[in-house]
Amino acid sequence: MLTKEIKKGDRIQMRNGWYGTILDNKSSTIRMAEIEGTFTEMGSVYSFDIAYVMKHGQKVPVEYSAKELQVKTMNERIFGS
Repeated sequence: MLTKEIKKGDRIQMRNGWYGTILDNKSSTIRMAEIEGTFTEMGSVYSFDIAYVMKHGQKVPVEYSAKELQVKTMNERIFGS
């Protein structure tokens, strides 16, 4: 599934294992989500940090666009991996 196909209300799993719910219908590199981690918080997440989308009770892997991979590479250069 491409990140642009993720819609408001979709359940996601982040690369770090935390779960959340998408809160917008954007198709950009940054998405708004409510993440259930150590605490439940709402905020922006990078789309390339979303590993799976829950569809019909199954984890569907997420595929990234060239732009998202470019932003991921830039982010890793600045902040480390």
